[in-house]
Amino acid sequence: MTNRNLWVDYAKAIGILLVVYGHVVRGLLNGGIITENTDFHWLVDSIIYTFHMPLFFFLSGLFFWHSLNSRGSTGLFCNKIDTIFYPFVLWSLLQGTIEVVLARYTNGGVGMNEVLALLWSPRAQFWFLYALFAAFCLAILLYRSFSTRAFLPLLVLSALFYLLQQWTPRVAALVFLAQNFVFFALGIWFNQVRGSIEPRASAVALGSGLAFVVAQYVFHGPLGLTYADRGAASLVVAFIGILFTVSLCMVLARRPVGWMLTLGALSMPIFLMHILAGSGARVILNKFLGINDDTLHIVIGCLAGVLLPIIAAKILEALGINWLYEMPKRFSVYRWQQRRVAVQPAG
Repeated sequence: MTNRNLWVDYAKAIGILLVVYGHVVRGLLNGGIITENTDFHWLVDSIIYTFHMPLFFFLSGLFFWHSLNSRGSTGLFCNKIDTIFYPFVLWSLLQGTIEVVLARYTNGGVGMNEVLALLWSPRAQFWFLYALFAAFCLAILLYRSFSTRAFLPLLVLSALFYLLQQWTPRVAALVFLAQNFVFFALGIWFNQVRGSIEPRASAVALGSGLAFVVAQYVFHGPLGLTYADRGAASLVVAFIGILFTVSLCMVLARRPVGWMLTLGALSMPIFLMHILAGSGARVILNKFLGINDDTLHIVIGCLAGVLLPIIAAKILEALGINWLYEMPKRFSVYRWQQRRVAVQPAG
């Protein structure tokens, strides 16, 4: 495993921990279990949401160019059907059906019509996979015709797209692209400067860490904004948050810790299953055991949201079952495309 992959796994680990924490606390706030210091919890929530999902789009963009060159545009598109679109559909239906069945125990009623509207109205955490697949599709169309010299101009254009998002037609894919494609493009461009940042990661982490604190204070304090107020200020805050996380992870990865690498490597199973695990813990504690201590709920909810998906992933791996996370090999769109290319006559 290269040092590059180590720090990327560290960044995924930090990102997925923030995802789990954010969803657990939101469930407790919406369920009325957290009744004290709610302003503080919503502030922390807003700070997290200013950069943690942009971070995941950034990390996905890091390897795009290499994948495009090695697989080709059609091959990469087919691969993302297997690894992003398929789990999006499967888990949207799976989690959504469970939520419909257990609606009386959860915070909000979910109808089957909402679950089945996934292709034009993705719900719960799966909006990210929907948006990420759209980002890959757009990037394939844009970048396949350009060289690396176009990376910075395309990043600037995507930033302009972000700043003008209020005029984007209210179509789910376009809205998600306007909000997030700039961070994917940032990841693609970042490879051109990564080599100059990595040797001085400690200094960059210190400087960007201070900038992160100042930016978050100004953003949420004097400006009075939240993560939902998307504009030039939120774009700057997200960029600073990404740079701070990335440079910090470059430093931490110099002395890697196994459990952090495991979290990063298993971030996809955790992402897919953490809502069911964390919400299940909340329901058991609140509805069946009558426990309403918010600190206990946060700790147990986060542990369940992280550990139960890891245990499930390890068991499924031991059983040779991977169809819950990506398209089964016998139905793989990418494998079918590769076989078709292989049998085509040369020239």
